[in-house]
Amino acid sequence: MRARIIPVGHRNEQPGRLCSPFFPGVVGTARMGHDDLMNFSQSRREFLESTGVVGAALAAGGYSATSAGFPKNETIQIGLIGCGGRMNIRLVPALKRIPGTKITAVCDIFDVNLAKARQSAPGAFVTNDYRKLLARKDVDAVIIGSPDHWHVPMTVDACAAGKDVYVEKPLTHSIEEGQAVIDAQNNHERVVQVGTQQRSMPQFIKAREIVQSGVMGPIHKVHMCWNRNHTPFRNHVPDIKASQVDWERFLGNAPKQPFEPYRFHRNWRWFWDFGGGILTDLMVHWMDAVLFIKDFGLPSEVTTIGDQFTTKGVWQTPDTIQTLMRFPKHAMQLHFEGTFASSHNRAGITMMGENATLYLDRGRLELTPQPDRKVEPIEMLLGDGDRGADFSTVDGEKLHLADWLTAVRSRRKPSAPAEAGVMAAQIAHLGNQAYREGKVLRL
Repeated sequence: MRARIIPVGHRNEQPGRLCSPFFPGVVGTARMGHDDLMNFSQSRREFLESTGVVGAALAAGGYSATSAGFPKNETIQIGLIGCGGRMNIRLVPALKRIPGTKITAVCDIFDVNLAKARQSAPGAFVTNDYRKLLARKDVDAVIIGSPDHWHVPMTVDACAAGKDVYVEKPLTHSIEEGQAVIDAQNNHERVVQVGTQQRSMPQFIKAREIVQSGVMGPIHKVHMCWNRNHTPFRNHVPDIKASQVDWERFLGNAPKQPFEPYRFHRNWRWFWDFGGGILTDLMVHWMDAVLFIKDFGLPSEVTTIGDQFTTKGVWQTPDTIQTLMRFPKHAMQLHFEGTFASSHNRAGITMMGENATLYLDRGRLELTPQPDRKVEPIEMLLGDGDRGADFSTVDGEKLHLADWLTAVRSRRKPSAPAEAGVMAAQIAHLGNQAYREGKVLRL
């Protein structure tokens, strides 16, 4: 039997059908434009259902409610915590494209962000104290877009308040936080989705199916990269006054320190008190995707080298970093490289099997056979976008939010629960620990 992926990208053609079962010898190409991907409801629904992600079909409209969850036609009322760039630019626009939701409350400690949130959610309750938002009865669930060091405290408090949670990655800011957030999710029976949206994107779902079929043979090496060239922006200090920010609330459990506009506005990722640099900001996405495709668990050895070639005296975390991991139980090595000094290779995953190599990024999947191996190539091109682009026309945020909301209604596990978020973040933290201690960690 032979399965095919039929091209559906030409607007004047009748859309074909994405055939999801994988068999050795699959060959085909899918070239889908944005409208094709978003509007081709029936074929995408069949594809996602057949690969075990029924919830992502929410992107096409409609819910799979059960008697244990929200009634089918009941609106889910959502509060937003941390309304900065990520929330404002990516998450809120995606949320508004999903039916059956309403933003009823917004929270931020920065006046400018609150003003933008008011515009995007007219009539919503507005506060700079997230605990007041959690106390409201007109909030069923929350989306958390705060800096990393607030993810676990806010998620734990939200679960205790009876709210379901969508929280941005990395889930944790330290290894020690992991068990607390898993316990909060499970003890309070909440639906927690971590914002590693690759788990809801069709090409990663297909990659999981391919790898788990065994057609690639043993996989001994995985290469991940996320390279950018942001050198011109490293010293830009935003014009933000202390009077516009509730700095004490921003610090939270971080050490007390004077207000610094540079550290506060988006650059908190590059300072240890608030973030974890390239490994927790970027590698964690690919690490989670690899674990979703095939669960390798924790590595037995981790080592990292890092440097500040363009940000010395500005950042605390490296602007160029490489991490090596060994998984002897799976006869596999994993390598991550990231830099902000060059965009060469950009962002993608390469999984190297004895029979074939699998390449993935946010807009494509490519399966390339090794010489003299009886594996046919596969290429899935999902919309427009260059190879290795940070973002493509695949609406990953919408698909991932949709998966979460379906889980909220049905009370099933979402595709990226707290356990998955803790595991991916823990490996990133181990990479940072190896760098900071200057040694090989043996676990």
